[in-house]
Amino acid sequence: MESVKQIIRDVPDFPKEGIIFKDITPLLSDSVAFQKTINSLRDRYADKTVDAVVGVEARGFIFASALAYALGTGVVMIRKPGKLPYKTFQETYSLEYGTDTVEVHQDAFRSGQNIILIDDVLATGGTMAATLDLIQKNFENVKIMEATFLIELDFLKGREKFNGIPIHSMIHY
Repeated sequence: MESVKQIIRDVPDFPKEGIIFKDITPLLSDSVAFQKTINSLRDRYADKTVDAVVGVEARGFIFASALAYALGTGVVMIRKPGKLPYKTFQETYSLEYGTDTVEVHQDAFRSGQNIILIDDVLATGGTMAATLDLIQKNFENVKIMEATFLIELDFLKGREKFNGIPIHSMIHY
C-alpha cells in the first residue's frame, strides 16, 4: 500500500485553515493504483461470506461499488437526508457545531446478511459510528463483519467510537 499512499495528495487549509485534506482523486484516476486498492480489499474478503458492501456517502460509494463488483455482492448506500426515494430509517448524530443525519432504505438488508461497511477516510468516526447505530438499531439479524477504510487519521482516534466492531484501515497517517 506504500505505492498507493504516495499517490494521495495533501491539500493544505481545505476545507478550512489548519486542516490538511487527504485528496484521493489522484488515486481514483490512476487505474493501476485504484485496481490495486480494490484487489487488496477483494483478497481480504474473498474467503468470507459477504452479502452486501455498504458505502457511506459520498466517496464510500466509489469503493463500495467497486468492491461489491469484485466480490459479486450487492451495494447498500448510506445517504444524507432526503436523497433516498423510498421509506428510510434515520440516525442523527452530533458534530462539533450541530448535528447531521444518515439514512438507509428500510428494506436495505435481509435477515442473516453479512455486511462490510466502507468509506474513504476514518477521521473522528462520527459518520461511521452513526451508520453502525443506524444498522444495529433497525436490522437486528444483520452481522457487521467489519468497517473498512482506505485511510485512517490515527491522531483523531475515530476508532474509539466503534464499540467492538472490527476495523480495517489500509493506510495510516
